Amino acid sequence: MKIVGVDLGTRSYDIVIGAGALGEIGRLKPKRTLPVMDSTVKALHGAKILSALGGDTGEFFTFPAGERSKTPETAIEICRCAARLKFDRTCRFAAAGGGVTGDLTGFAAAVFMRGVEFIQIPTTLLAAVDSGVGGKTGADIPEGKNLVGAFHQPAGVFIDTRLLTTLPASELGNGLAEIIKTAVILDAGLFELLEKNAERLVSAPDFEELYPEIIRRCCELKGAIVSEDEKESGRRAVLNYGHTFGHAVELLSNYTLPHGQAVAVGMAAAAELAVMRGLWTRSDADRQNRLLARLGLPVKVPPRFRACDLVNAMRADKKNSGGSIRVVLCSAIGTSRLPEAADENELAAAWEMCR
Repeated sequence: MKIVGVDLGTRSYDIVIGAGALGEIGRLKPKRTLPVMDSTVKALHGAKILSALGGDTGEFFTFPAGERSKTPETAIEICRCAARLKFDRTCRFAAAGGGVTGDLTGFAAAVFMRGVEFIQIPTTLLAAVDSGVGGKTGADIPEGKNLVGAFHQPAGVFIDTRLLTTLPASELGNGLAEIIKTAVILDAGLFELLEKNAERLVSAPDFEELYPEIIRRCCELKGAIVSEDEKESGRRAVLNYGHTFGHAVELLSNYTLPHGQAVAVGMAAAAELAVMRGLWTRSDADRQNRLLARLGLPVKVPPRFRACDLVNAMRADKKNSGGSIRVVLCSAIGTSRLPEAADENELAAAWEMCR
């Protein structure tokens, strides 16, 4: 079992990684717990998750799988379920699922009785390496993605790699996009490891050694940044590489395009902008895009989306400041820069380069 600590003083917590991590939930103080999961996770893993939590199978909340459920209304329904079950402020919520479940459950936990404890049980690779760690919670509204939410750290994260073995290739790809993002902005060594094992990661996933090691490294990198900058007032912002671009693609697709695919396209667009500005070499940009393509991820914007509409969608990103669209760019594999303002004409040109 691999354990990564996130140092936040009295709110510090551990990320437990490996086959059997569900059994480590007992290291936390016992509490009455409300498990939250979507319909897919309930069908695949519901029984084993409920057993690990030691709860009454009558006490859980499920919702339809998919990004379209990630609304403030669903978060309120989680709170109403807890209220109907007479949960109080000593209770705990448990998010068992992917990024949608983790964000919604954490948001509900942040506002139920002005804040109750919650834990993360990622069942997708994306949640394991990114959204399940760091305390960002929230929901989407028609005007944009994650525009309502709160910072609310989990009491623990339990990544049982046995739960990842049921993931279809498309869900693996969502997580791999975030892994590549982490490598591009923070760790050239991790990037090289991904290049060396690209085909193995997709065609013969190794959830015993290779994936646990990659997950551990991503959690270490993100945990260190969260410990330094919990509420994204500085360096944590580099974790948004590809996301301001990618969220625009998601918004225009009405969230039908998976998050990882949208981020992959966003990374390709960010690379074009960095090359245009002379920050990044063409060879590094091409190297990033080759790895994305080798792992089955898109690097071209859907042809039905016009550049002007994509730029307009980027204006709704919550990371913008002072009326300026701000994006994270890189200067080398493993080296990133804090967000900087981008002119709408150069953003449109970057999108056109991704046709």
